[in-house]
Amino acid sequence: MADAYSFVKGGKLRLKGHKDKKHKKHKKKRKHDEIDNSSQGSSHTDPDIAAHGGWWKAKKFEDITGNVAIEIGDSRYVSAVDNGTFRLGEPRDQGDGPEAEEILTAVQVSDTKIALKSGYGKYLTVDPDGDVTGKAEAIGMREQWEPVFQDGKMALNGSNGKFLSANRDDEIVCLSSKAGEQEIIQIRLNTSLEVDPLENIPKEERGKVKETEINYVKKFQSFQDRKLKVSKEDVSSLKKAKKEGIFHETLLDRREKMKADRYCK
Repeated sequence: MADAYSFVKGGKLRLKGHKDKKHKKHKKKRKHDEIDNSSQGSSHTDPDIAAHGGWWKAKKFEDITGNVAIEIGDSRYVSAVDNGTFRLGEPRDQGDGPEAEEILTAVQVSDTKIALKSGYGKYLTVDPDGDVTGKAEAIGMREQWEPVFQDGKMALNGSNGKFLSANRDDEIVCLSSKAGEQEIIQIRLNTSLEVDPLENIPKEERGKVKETEINYVKKFQSFQDRKLKVSKEDVSSLKKAKKEGIFHETLLDRREKMKADRYCK
């Protein structure tokens, strides 16, 4: 088990029937985000996303958060049962996404590990015999899973160093230390693929510089006399400050100067 787990730590899939080869040094290092959200497209242009009801494939660890569904095979998803077990659900029709009992919540607990919660509010656990159950109230070591990506394929490694799959009875288990065809899965998400260009910009600053100054005054002014106190100076200094990266300091200076002028009158 130690050897298998050390392999997982390295983030590499050992495919069944695949002999290890000596790796030559590549002249160019492949980019970590070789496939990102911007290349995924939308459900209107990507036939795979449309075929799965708008649910798209996770391509990297950072994608896996919020509502997810684990697809094993073609359009069959890991499904929670009310007795705390998990089974492989029935195949979905073309264009249909997962059912409610097949939707899990993914939580990133470290840079490489996630936890998965079922709709019953319990975390997925690997039992000592390799069965996957959902009975844990909190996240411990046995509730942590590692998504592993290699060569466009994905597998999900459990706390026992084995990979998640479905057995012949469609029960969800973690029994194989190598990722063969049965252990190759997809984690799908239904969050929007559209990237908000203003995502990293505070709401107060999503307008012209004068509007930004007013927004900050509204945010921090006490309004004891019900009057909005905004500097009457020209905004050219604010525009320059924004380019130079000292926008907030300049806003503060304008406020302090305005207070000082008012007290001197």
